[in-house]
Amino acid sequence: MKTAFRRIGKALAACVLAAATTLVGLTVTTGAAHADGCYNWGRTLVQGSTGEDVRQLQIRIAGYPGYNSSISLDGVFGPATHAALIRFQQAYGLSADGAAGPQTFSKLYALQDDDCTPINFTYAELNQCNSTWAGGAVAASTAKFNALVSMWKLQAMRHALGDVSINISSGFRSVACNNAVGGASNSRHMYGDGVDLVGSPSFCRMAQQARYHGFGNILGPGYPGHSTHTHVGAVGGWSASSCGI
Repeated sequence: MKTAFRRIGKALAACVLAAATTLVGLTVTTGAAHADGCYNWGRTLVQGSTGEDVRQLQIRIAGYPGYNSSISLDGVFGPATHAALIRFQQAYGLSADGAAGPQTFSKLYALQDDDCTPINFTYAELNQCNSTWAGGAVAASTAKFNALVSMWKLQAMRHALGDVSINISSGFRSVACNNAVGGASNSRHMYGDGVDLVGSPSFCRMAQQARYHGFGNILGPGYPGHSTHTHVGAVGGWSASSCGI
């Protein structure tokens, strides 16, 4: 969990940026200047926009695709990205116009840390096995990126659950680590996007909520070996019969 000081600093920065978007009745409609340690957007993004700035937006709203859906991280602002952005804006009480401008960017800056992870999750939490991210089923850089996307999905899920803490018992595993703990031979943990969730809220509540946040792989109570946690990943299907899934 990130420290309270880092959260306060991010929240303060967001307040300053939000205040700066309106000056003496003049509303700023283009991307506001902001010194963020991770990424800065310099223009308003709308349907039809393309580029790396769109892809960076997509990463951060990957947890808002709607029920049993996902969005592509392809740098193309299409209908699915538009719909996800509206859900994100609604979730945080922003003007839900489907355009990413100063208000949206201000909220994203407040939600991310300087290493681009969301404020409530860390790379260390997602990798308790091998800090180099090597030895899995994909290249280390891919595994780390997949973990980043999973964190943003979890951030969305956490907010939907009332901003309650979500605890992680296992994330990325190298093949050796996966074998050592008896993981499935095709485990999503080896790809970097598999995450095991424990603690509060209940396992079933997390499994049920995960259906709305871009997770194609949800395994929970009722699925063999998952009575003590809920697993989420990018692909692989859902099964948690005790939870009605």
